[in-house]
Amino acid sequence: MLEPVENNAFFELKEYVNKRKDWIFGYLSYDLKNEIENLTSANYDGIGFPVINFFQPRLVFTIKGKTLEIHYFEDQYSRDEIELLFDYINSMKITVQNIHYNINITARMSKKEYIDAVNSIKTHIYRGDIYEINYCHEYYCENIRMDPLLIYNSLKTISPVPFSCFYKLFDKFLISASPERFIKKAGNKIISQPMKGTIKRSDYQGADESLKSKLRHDPKEIAENIMIVDLVRNDLSKTAAMASVKLEEICGLYSFSHVHQMVSTISALLKSEDDIIDAIKNAFPMGSMTGAPKVKAMELIEKYEKTKRGLFSGAVGYFSPDNDFDFNVVIRSILYNNTGRYLSYMVGSAITAQSVPENEYEECLLKAEAINQVFNLTVKEISNA
Repeated sequence: MLEPVENNAFFELKEYVNKRKDWIFGYLSYDLKNEIENLTSANYDGIGFPVINFFQPRLVFTIKGKTLEIHYFEDQYSRDEIELLFDYINSMKITVQNIHYNINITARMSKKEYIDAVNSIKTHIYRGDIYEINYCHEYYCENIRMDPLLIYNSLKTISPVPFSCFYKLFDKFLISASPERFIKKAGNKIISQPMKGTIKRSDYQGADESLKSKLRHDPKEIAENIMIVDLVRNDLSKTAAMASVKLEEICGLYSFSHVHQMVSTISALLKSEDDIIDAIKNAFPMGSMTGAPKVKAMELIEKYEKTKRGLFSGAVGYFSPDNDFDFNVVIRSILYNNTGRYLSYMVGSAITAQSVPENEYEECLLKAEAINQVFNLTVKEISNA
């Protein structure tokens, strides 16, 4: 397991990956920003994930179409043991149980506090400090016991998405229904797919199509996406071969269980295979979760948010034996500390000059809808007193 020295995480990750040249899984927390830039994180943290964690698993299961492959260390498992495991997996039937949690979730800030903060952020936009910022706030519950794997199975049933994950690190859990890819490498090509621009879905086909059309032609939502596309193009260019950065798709419209989203795809060719960790570092944290310019946006995030992001808006993923990688963006996710009996999830939206604070607040609630469904949640606000 990789446990890097403070302020040396990316260098040690490079050494770790290069030495093993095998399947490596792990995460990068948002607060690695403090290693990349001269920044700090002093807000409240009820979960306590370390800033980075990577490990070399003893067993890796890959599914391609209808084919299941098992990768393992020959010195740890015999062929007969693997065949027994394979037979057991083939016989498994996965069922999702009903969940009867009835818990009270508390908003870390009231609606009024949120709106006041967004208005303050907009003053920074008007005077040119930033163009866009991803502003988030926390919902939490204390003194809760739950079964994290059961919650994960329920969440991915309610909200099936391409980049969901379940991550356990001792007593800490990430239960993620992320729809967004951060960065991927295949051969010498890297791609990033920032997601910006959101609208709710309707149960009625005609109304749903109208909502999609509204999103597709919304100047504010389009501007959100394009500003982050420009930031990502710049990030990828730092390790890209000359003239290889390309915009493959701009503001593509994708539908998920609760929302329609705009997704753009930016690609580049790496200058050198030696640059794979640098490609991740130069793009981290992802622009869709910071804003632009990135460093100033992160300074204001620390000022106006009340909760340390930690693993939220970080990335979970893997390196393959042939030096490829794929990482998600940790959004639409539950964080849980079993020892501290603390549950947390954060939601946010992009604030621009055109933002209406009340509408941004409603967008945050929309993005939390799947998680709220899992728990049959009752949400209350903290008093302004």
